[in-house]
Amino acid sequence: MRTSEPTRRQTLGMLTAAPLLGMPAIARGATQGRVVIVGGGFGGATCARYLRRMAPGLSVTLVERNPHFVTCPFSNLVLGGLLGIESITHSYDGLRRDGVEVVQANVEAIDPAGRELRLTGGDRLGYDRLVVSPGIDLIMEAIDGYDEAAAERMPHAWQAGSQTLLLRRQLEAMEDGGVFVMAIPQTPYRCPPGPYERASLIANYFRTHKPRSKILLLDDKDQFSKQGLFQEGWAQLYGDMIEWLPFGQTGGLIAVDPDTGVLQTEFDTHRADVANVIPPQRAGRIVHDAGLTEGGQWCRVDPRSFESVVAEGVHVLGDAVIAGAMPKSGFSAGTQAMVCARAIAALFAGESLAEPSFVNTCYSLVGPDYGITVADVFRIGPEGSIVAVQGAGGVSPMGADPEFRLREARYARGWYTSITQDIYG
Repeated sequence: MRTSEPTRRQTLGMLTAAPLLGMPAIARGATQGRVVIVGGGFGGATCARYLRRMAPGLSVTLVERNPHFVTCPFSNLVLGGLLGIESITHSYDGLRRDGVEVVQANVEAIDPAGRELRLTGGDRLGYDRLVVSPGIDLIMEAIDGYDEAAAERMPHAWQAGSQTLLLRRQLEAMEDGGVFVMAIPQTPYRCPPGPYERASLIANYFRTHKPRSKILLLDDKDQFSKQGLFQEGWAQLYGDMIEWLPFGQTGGLIAVDPDTGVLQTEFDTHRADVANVIPPQRAGRIVHDAGLTEGGQWCRVDPRSFESVVAEGVHVLGDAVIAGAMPKSGFSAGTQAMVCARAIAALFAGESLAEPSFVNTCYSLVGPDYGITVADVFRIGPEGSIVAVQGAGGVSPMGADPEFRLREARYARGWYTSITQDIYG
């Protein structure tokens, strides 16, 4: 289904405006209460911003261990040499100006029964309601030979910042004619099309600066997000530079040797001049330690409010949750955060919860001027999980002309600018 330009603009407008409709009564009153939010990424920062708009009578505190947020969205443009790291680094000063108390600290533990956090150094922070948006942890032990030390030789770069810069330096230092190997995990993981966009933009860099180089993708899946669109773009832009090996041909990655650059799959071994190893993932450590994952890898929540099903008064957002058909993406985390903020405001006001809808628009760049898109609308289905609304989304068409792809690329940049300005100011 071809998504028209007005529909795409309307979808972005839905993300911004929908949670503001039916503003809860607390926004007009002086109800008091304290909400503490852990994690200043797309989920946590959006929730803080929208709680201040929806419920100005509430005290909102954001606890974040880092002084700035470096986004995973658009970090592939940094790896491809199209942006500097400063372009994807955002301050929390805008949230402070809007009345959010920002505390730079590491959370050691959550006490749901006592409704308080324990911070590094022994300080304690009480709350009436808690929102946790911890992102992901990497399951490094799933790959023999891979650990924190190995990640300094074979970066994952799946948590943006120093790892992004490390992998970029390695790509710059690689000789023309070298081989870049990326290992891609099974789903679920953060940003399903992200590895394939990364391969695309690194190929764009190689095409200009190291044209004899090759890219090998060792995938633990037999299919991937936007596969037809990516492969069509690879053929048009990069010829045979990118080779994708599905799980059926490799049996999956089982071990790495950072000293030799060797990646071992069930069926073969591959030597990389630069290796990008993306391990399997799970919810961030803090929710595991608090028992919010119930011994699994992710958190179950009530999709009307994102309140944990095992801890009253604790809400979990973004990559850390099981959200039905919604992918783990920055866009998803943002729209979930708006729904969560609306629900928290209603709960403090003593109002019933509205039935929410959600959107996710996923842009990917195959080249600087070659964009592809998939958009979906979601609702809560009859069995209580989040499901896609059939016929409400859209995907870029195969065989589109260069002008269409250029517009898609411009939409991608516009989306990033809009969402980061809305959240961080």
